[in-house]
Amino acid sequence: MADRETLLAGPFEAQDIKLKRGAYNIQRGTLPTLRGHTRLEPIPEILIFDVDGVLVDVRGSFWRSALETMRFLTGRRVTWAELYKWKNQPGNNDDWSMVSNWATALGRPTTYEEARDAFQQFYWDYDGRPGNVRQEKMLISAKQAERWAKRFELDLFTGRTRQEFTYTFERWAGTRQFRTVVTMDDVTRKKPYPDGLLKILGGRDPGTALYVGDNIDDALAARAAGVRFLAILPPGAYGYRQRAAKFRELGAVGLLPRTTAIQPWLK
Repeated sequence: MADRETLLAGPFEAQDIKLKRGAYNIQRGTLPTLRGHTRLEPIPEILIFDVDGVLVDVRGSFWRSALETMRFLTGRRVTWAELYKWKNQPGNNDDWSMVSNWATALGRPTTYEEARDAFQQFYWDYDGRPGNVRQEKMLISAKQAERWAKRFELDLFTGRTRQEFTYTFERWAGTRQFRTVVTMDDVTRKKPYPDGLLKILGGRDPGTALYVGDNIDDALAARAAGVRFLAILPPGAYGYRQRAAKFRELGAVGLLPRTTAIQPWLK
């Protein structure tokens, strides 16, 4: 098995990205980016955030655990490029589902339960070895969450389990700013189904909400719920062009290089 530094190397590969007047031209259309943003009309009353890749950097935790699990199950040295390819397929927001599908496709039939149990050995502390969960880092400050909470209702809809959410968020001061937290344990159907968003809305007009996510399943869930969607997609991210085009196809109102860049959209 590769050492951890090798596994972390090169999570993003630079792409040939050309921005003109702040907007990225995709298939004869434009999807606004930070410098070519469009003020949201109407301004949302409810901001709903995904967690992984949006509020928390999980490249060293969930994504690295997925790579290590795949190498453990299949004996193959799978790559970051392959990880992104599988991660961006609908239904693979759940890393256990992704590993199960991926390993099976490589000729190692793997059930969801097998994938989950193998994954846990790398994500959590196991057999005296520190887990990858310790590598997680917040992408926004508690002060930023507090500022947003003064103007909007803040909520979370994540594909994490309640245990995974609690471990990372219980000691973060910004957690108290979020009114409702929906994890995969709180809904019958996971993303890309919209159940979590609908649970947060509780019958309220979906037009008053905005969902911020970074995954195709996030966009699919938002579309199904009738909620506007902003995609987090850093320039230079692997497969930028293809992912940007897909987000546009699914109705994203724009792209953000990072979550903190949302402010111009809300003025």
